Amino acid sequence: LLLSVPSIANAEEEAAKFSYFTLEPEITTNFITDGRKLGFINVRIDLMVDDPSLIQMLEYHQPLIRDAIIEVLSQENEVRIKSLSGRESIRKACLEKVNEMLLAETNQKVLSDLLFTKYLYQ
Repeated sequence: LLLSVPSIANAEEEAAKFSYFTLEPEITTNFITDGRKLGFINVRIDLMVDDPSLIQMLEYHQPLIRDAIIEVLSQENEVRIKSLSGRESIRKACLEKVNEMLLAETNQKVLSDLLFTKYLYQ
């Protein structure tokens, strides 16, 4: 019983290190479809960092972050947008693209994770 208490405390300390930044407003863009119908996707994105001091950097670079995510989303096709496995690969592609862009701008890897907290398509 005594061994489990420190492990819970360590887990809480690990969780407390992360901070989140929500991109506002939500991103709405179109994606590639078959035929003449336009497809739209609307996402709310939270960016996770392991150092709270990086939040200010994310606020400063928010226009570039939004542009990188829109670029990834607008190049996806309808099948990938609508599938669960496709959504996960799109999330990872957005994370890689944003980290790549932030690395070029700041010379450091900033994001720990990128989360879709809202994901709607039509």
